[in-house]
Amino acid sequence: MSKLLGEEGAWTRARLLAGEFAQALREHQPEIHVLSDAERAASLAAMLAARPERGGGVWVFAYGSLIWNPAIHIVERRLGHVPGWRRSFCLQVRMGRGTRENPGLMLGLMPGGGCTGVALRVAEEALEEELDILWRREMVAAGYVPRWVAMHGEDGTALGHAIAFTMNPDSPGYCGDLPEDEMVHALATARGRLGTAAEYLFRTRDGLREMGIHDDFVEATAQKVEARIAALG
Repeated sequence: MSKLLGEEGAWTRARLLAGEFAQALREHQPEIHVLSDAERAASLAAMLAARPERGGGVWVFAYGSLIWNPAIHIVERRLGHVPGWRRSFCLQVRMGRGTRENPGLMLGLMPGGGCTGVALRVAEEALEEELDILWRREMVAAGYVPRWVAMHGEDGTALGHAIAFTMNPDSPGYCGDLPEDEMVHALATARGRLGTAAEYLFRTRDGLREMGIHDDFVEATAQKVEARIAALG
């Protein structure tokens, strides 16, 4: 399985295009429905058919690992804020950054509050290729529901709509908002073939900081996870 991993434990463009993420998921978690090529293409086609604005490319809202490993070519990167959605470690993962015995946690967008992250713009002429790669990464199974969400810039002005991958509550991996101690323990101890759940958290925190973004939830969670790791020795 290690041959499926890219540099620093990340999925790369080449491996996503080769379908290795889907292959690994089928092998490791056969109980999960992995979208077929036709299902994935239909999902993307429906998304583009509902596109609110035409021309000028498409914004993608990054709130987790897309910040530090988008794997797609972008032409602009800036701060973006999405009202009505918030980060939550609500997705349990048993491959990648966790195992069946000790699942890791990844972020999803849940209704409520607001979320500041990174807006990634894909060029109009590259939409077909780049969004196909994005769908191979984020829509390999049914963990997320892609939506067009209104997005604002750093100064509060409207940027238009962006693609955001919101949590699918019907996903087998959905775990909701866990009690804090349970969440911290999972992030501090889970490890899989892509690396640790803690690394996912810390790289998200660092990616936000590089954009000048201080997220109270991410910062507080990272502090608690660092303390738990230190306590565990």
